[in-house]
Amino acid sequence: MHQIIPTRLTIVLILAIIIYFIIILSLLKHKKLNMKYTLLWLFTGAAFFILVLNPMILVYFLNLCGITGTMNGLFIILIAFLIMLVLSLTSIASRQAGRITKLIQTQGLLEKRVRELEERMENGKTEIIEK
Repeated sequence: MHQIIPTRLTIVLILAIIIYFIIILSLLKHKKLNMKYTLLWLFTGAAFFILVLNPMILVYFLNLCGITGTMNGLFIILIAFLIMLVLSLTSIASRQAGRITKLIQTQGLLEKRVRELEERMENGKTEIIEK
């Protein structure tokens, strides 16, 4: 039986994955990444690490899906990962946009309330009425 991934490439991939984990953990340590968003990156790194150590899992999965050619399968897996990542980031951006809108509306209402209170104080009405 021939080797699916050459030994030299396996070593390079393992080193790349270790560097990948170091970068992710460094970003997490310096609070550049939130823990809940880091989980996707850690899971992906672990999955790639398992596939590098045991490429027969990839071959079995590709045969199960009817995909011929290991490289074709790798491209499909990478594209699927990128689609998941884009969907995840789009979801995060949508939630943040909603939060920003709500904050802007709240700030506008607070500014209006402050202006009304300032006008009352300028007009001699020192009594502040709670709404």
